[in-house]
Amino acid sequence: MYESQRKEDGQLKERLYELAVQMRRYGYRYFDVLLRRDGWAVNHKRTYRIYREAGLMVRRRKRKRIAGIERELKASTTAANQSWSMDFVSVGMVDGRRIRCLNIVDDFTKQCLVIKVDTPLPGQQVVQVLERSAESRGLPDSITVDNGPEFAGKALDEWALSQGLKLNFIEPGKPQQNAYIESFNGKFRDECSNEHWFVSMDYARKMIEAWCQEYNSERPHSSIGYLTPDQFAAEFLTADSKLVPQ
Repeated sequence: MYESQRKEDGQLKERLYELAVQMRRYGYRYFDVLLRRDGWAVNHKRTYRIYREAGLMVRRRKRKRIAGIERELKASTTAANQSWSMDFVSVGMVDGRRIRCLNIVDDFTKQCLVIKVDTPLPGQQVVQVLERSAESRGLPDSITVDNGPEFAGKALDEWALSQGLKLNFIEPGKPQQNAYIESFNGKFRDECSNEHWFVSMDYARKMIEAWCQEYNSERPHSSIGYLTPDQFAAEFLTADSKLVPQ
């Protein structure tokens, strides 16, 4: 019995190594979900023990220390496609150039709807991205944004008015008012942009799109019961929902 347990622990450790190579920034709780998804009869305590024995603890990245602030969440949404959040993230290339990523998430399902990679991304291009999203998903009731010129400019304002779409602008200097997208941006930086050397725009787009697909369909999300965003969306998809499966 002991030998059998030890053999199984060895196999489990090998699988954890494989997962850690593929997903370097995942912690043991995510691996625990992935193992059980693969059919392993494990609990989180056993996963954690073997995870530590294997030396797979995720090294925390050093971040600039700032004064603690309390997140200010918007009113809770109750269905997909009610409220989105949108923001830009700047990413460095190996040659020193900067590219911009327009990130859009559904506040309820946590799905990443779009990561548009380009440089630059003016207001009119933001409108075009939203129009393409509307073709497959429809538009939400509102989108939360900061006061950047692309969002506060004439192009997006006129288009939103024509679509009956409300733009919720956060207060200047208070990113905590857009906590959903800030949380997503943190994951995007930690698991994607900080993990790659982007040698070209094409390569950046390829790697970022692959991560977006993984985030939606494979990555467990703690705030929705360790389901993936796509799984969570499917559970709440109803006949009268505005969200259309892709």
